[in-house]
Amino acid sequence: MGRRPDDGGQGVLVATVDVSNEIGIDRPVDAVAAYAVDPDNAPRWYANIRSVRWVTPPPLAVGTRLEFVARFLGRTLTYTYEVTELVAGERMVMRTAEGPFPMETTYSWRAASPRTTMMTLRNRGRPTGFPALVAPFMAAAVGRANRKDLRKLKALLEAPDHE
Repeated sequence: MGRRPDDGGQGVLVATVDVSNEIGIDRPVDAVAAYAVDPDNAPRWYANIRSVRWVTPPPLAVGTRLEFVARFLGRTLTYTYEVTELVAGERMVMRTAEGPFPMETTYSWRAASPRTTMMTLRNRGRPTGFPALVAPFMAAAVGRANRKDLRKLKALLEAPDHE
């Protein structure tokens, strides 16, 4: 938690959630990145994501908007992400500013070896209202979910039948 600089000197506490997790996947960077950035694959490796709908037509590019329906901490959430940065094989950043929990999600990839990719999944945001009171618990829950999702992605991509 930190103090908001524009609080007029009132010392308002602002909760910040910033969670980053990394995993090694025994597949080349291009293969991992291509699978992970494809929105249609998200429900296959994100345990909490129920569906994804393209708000803007494919292909994926900066400015693409995607509607996600997720189940998190016992609630169904619908939110729209906009892709704000997309560097093939390196990084993708998506942001949403709507709802009680504005969030930025970043995927990044780097080669650990010619056949092994280190993928980082980072979520950060500033919950407002009631969610701000439980931000430390949300951060822990997001971290657990991210680790589980990255393990699922690794299992899918390393499966013998995945090409």
